[in-house]
Amino acid sequence: MINPFDDTYFMRKALQEAEAAFEKGEIPVGAVVIIDDKIIARSHNLTELLNDVTAHAEMQAITSAANFLGGKYLHNCTLYVTLEPCQMCAGALYWSQISKIVYGATDEQRGFKAMGTKLHPKTKVIGGVLEDEASALMKRFFIEKRNLN
Repeated sequence: MINPFDDTYFMRKALQEAEAAFEKGEIPVGAVVIIDDKIIARSHNLTELLNDVTAHAEMQAITSAANFLGGKYLHNCTLYVTLEPCQMCAGALYWSQISKIVYGATDEQRGFKAMGTKLHPKTKVIGGVLEDEASALMKRFFIEKRNLN
């Protein structure tokens, strides 16, 4: 029997958030945080809407999850995000001590790996989950944006 709560299930939930960002004209990155196979935070990029360069999907998800849990540490939590976190988000994830990060598309220029940013030593990382879908959404966004300008 297939576990409905596998990495692709939750990444699809993050992709739904990315689609919401896309519809708002935001760079289409979405995120969910889970604990015990339950989503406790959902978010997407809000940098344009909030006029805030720090309003990345991951930052919104960290804040929401911490508020839900009533503390700053995200022990036993997993972040699903459609794009590899940048160094700012990776820094916040480091301090949150999140247990696991699962991302879709790799960001070869601005991702935490390319920038040499370290995560907490106990944080597990899995990349490339539904990478094609996440990457296609990102490409579609920038193609449409270029065609409008």
